[in-house]
Amino acid sequence: MTTLIKEEDLIESVAAALQYISYYHPADFISHLASAYHREQSPAAKDALAQILTNSKMSAMGHRPMCQDTGIVNVFLKVGMDIKFDNFKGGLEDAINEGVRRGYNYADNMLRASVVSDPEFARKNTQDNSPAVIFTQIVPGNKLDITVAAKGGGSENKSKMVMLNPSDSVVDWVLKTVPTMGAGWCPPGMLGIGIGGTAEKAALMAKESLMDDLDMYQLLEKSSKGEKLTQVENMRLEIYEKVNALGIGAQGLGGLTTVLDIKIKMYPTHAASKPVAMIPNCAATRHAHFVMDGSGPVYLDVPSLDLWPDVNWTPDTEKSKRVDLNALTPAEVASWKPGQTLLLNGKMLTGRDAAHKRIQDMLAKGEKLPVDFTNRVIYYVGPVDPMKGEAVGPAGPTTSTRMDKFTEMMLAQTGLIAMVGKAERGPEAIAAIQKHKSAYLMAVGGAAYLVSKAIKQSKVLAFADLGMEAIYEFDVVDMPVTVAVDSGGTSAHNTGPAEWQKRIATGEFKGIKVGAN
Repeated sequence: MTTLIKEEDLIESVAAALQYISYYHPADFISHLASAYHREQSPAAKDALAQILTNSKMSAMGHRPMCQDTGIVNVFLKVGMDIKFDNFKGGLEDAINEGVRRGYNYADNMLRASVVSDPEFARKNTQDNSPAVIFTQIVPGNKLDITVAAKGGGSENKSKMVMLNPSDSVVDWVLKTVPTMGAGWCPPGMLGIGIGGTAEKAALMAKESLMDDLDMYQLLEKSSKGEKLTQVENMRLEIYEKVNALGIGAQGLGGLTTVLDIKIKMYPTHAASKPVAMIPNCAATRHAHFVMDGSGPVYLDVPSLDLWPDVNWTPDTEKSKRVDLNALTPAEVASWKPGQTLLLNGKMLTGRDAAHKRIQDMLAKGEKLPVDFTNRVIYYVGPVDPMKGEAVGPAGPTTSTRMDKFTEMMLAQTGLIAMVGKAERGPEAIAAIQKHKSAYLMAVGGAAYLVSKAIKQSKVLAFADLGMEAIYEFDVVDMPVTVAVDSGGTSAHNTGPAEWQKRIATGEFKGIKVGAN
């Protein structure tokens, strides 16, 4: 029997799915994350997990993005051979892209436009997040099976690929590679691994595997009962246990849980080859699956708020030090210690890649900067536009290592004294921080909506043409951060995982249950 799929129904279904996944985590992810929270023994990691869980529930209740990076859209289509596309003005991809435009420009929940049309030269923002990256299969049947995902740069940019020799160990490569990914992918999340085929097939399988439901705790239970596991299941468990034993932990601060699940897909390959790709999904993991049968647009069921654990993070005003950004001095910055938690108050500047590049160009030409950075703090962020009376939309930190090459310039030539971002800093930035007695503070990735609640006022000061990459000034109240690199160059992202790797190796945490809560 032939099924008619109308263009408008497809457009509306894709748009609705993108709205849905911007503010709802999948139930399986919430349960795995909650279990990781309850099991975590590292105070810094547990606090980060509490912020992520609180942010997730707030986003679900407020229908606002859980992460400011609302991602580049990936769509996986399985098109039944008995489908007829009805009243389409263009091709199938045109309809999908119209759905993306509608989803991202929805008036009640505008999502951040992150896609640039020329990846090498102009890099001009498309303004509506189109086009999507679309994969299509023709399959038997009369249904249109659709998986919609939105991949943020933080996790996608940490993708790895290798051509191994047939005799090489995939497990060894994963264990060698994960520490090189840093914390910019916002662990804990999941790793999708594709093995076989060709280079592009391995990468596609890695991406596809991330769309599968999380079931690691069921697999752990199956193993504990002595039930027979497949070779792939055994490999998943081995990688899960060994990656977590690295001690990287939530946000890279050191802890028991770095990955929530490992997914593996395989495909036959050339006898002389073993292509392997690995792609992480972060704490903002978002994807949805639905099937169109010709009966109209598909709207996904709203999850019950009971799915979320009773975790309500609030700033710890007793253990955290309040900092007045309006009166901040180099001497105070130099007094901060690695791992110390601060609550920032006052006026803070923002700036990302494009703003830093423009500052670099202006300084090289001897031009006066439009903003005075003297004794100021800069926040690496590209916020979502505000809605419904907000000062600013979700405004979580972006990966700070991208700004490493600008750090010496900013500290030496502008008067800047501290920076706030996501994840670790590399050796180049740490050397500059140590040289200038500066500091780097880390805000939690995956807690964008929660962080935005600390921002009471927002205005653009310079480079307005850069959109979300402009220089803003935020007025913040008790914005939570952790000292990640102090003025002496000590990095909590180095010391934390090293400590927790050693502690895990002793076996002291073996008795702490892992499983669904």
